[in-house]
Amino acid sequence: MTGGEPTKPELAQVRRYEAAGFRAWPAAAVHYDGTWVVRLTAGHPAKRLNSINPLDPSDVKNLPERVARAARRFEAYGRPLTFRLSPLSGEVLPRYLDDQGWSSLSESLVMRVRLDAVPVNDAMDQIPLKDIGRFIGAALKVHGSSPLLRPGLSEIIGAIRPEAGLFVLESDRPLATAICVHDGDLAGLFEIATDPAERGRGHARRLVLSALKWARLRGAREAWLQVEADNAPARHLYESLGFTAVYHYHYRRPPNV
Repeated sequence: MTGGEPTKPELAQVRRYEAAGFRAWPAAAVHYDGTWVVRLTAGHPAKRLNSINPLDPSDVKNLPERVARAARRFEAYGRPLTFRLSPLSGEVLPRYLDDQGWSSLSESLVMRVRLDAVPVNDAMDQIPLKDIGRFIGAALKVHGSSPLLRPGLSEIIGAIRPEAGLFVLESDRPLATAICVHDGDLAGLFEIATDPAERGRGHARRLVLSALKWARLRGAREAWLQVEADNAPARHLYESLGFTAVYHYHYRRPPNV
């Protein structure tokens, strides 16, 4: 398998990463409709926190009624109705959404690497921040995000149940940020970003290696992350560290949304 394109994944493997993702980046409210996981978060607009996530390809009964029921939940939260379709969605549901004229957007990849294959021994030792507020302030600056997202992001990070390492690379200002969630033998990377004025100088690489060194010392054996498929600079970085693609997912929304 090349770094860029996954082969057909085993569904058990996909379920493992999906479950780890739910634990590592928790939504404020979670509802179940059969094996559909409906995640909603009033305090943050991210699609992965506000989406329906099917987990069984065979769970396709009563689609019109179930989609309508989900639409009412999303409307109550003020969020656009959104499906997040991984290989666990199968083929029937995507065809149904195609027939209804739903659009596709934001194709992403889940990538993984064994930590014994990552050159972390020479990475700088960095102690994660304990101050969530300081980390969020740095992350908002690096991402160029609205300060209005501070309460929602604080709620999300505070709700992470596995051990979460909050990493910031600074000089006189934040240069790069990352979150590494240590969950058993897995280390999940989230919110990796570099100040636009500082890109191309290796800040993200140094920070990621430090985060992975921290996770490996705690017993993690494998790292994984999610990245938008068209983010060529990020994919190049991760592939240079040995990450390979496991599977794709994308989002779907109804017409005129």
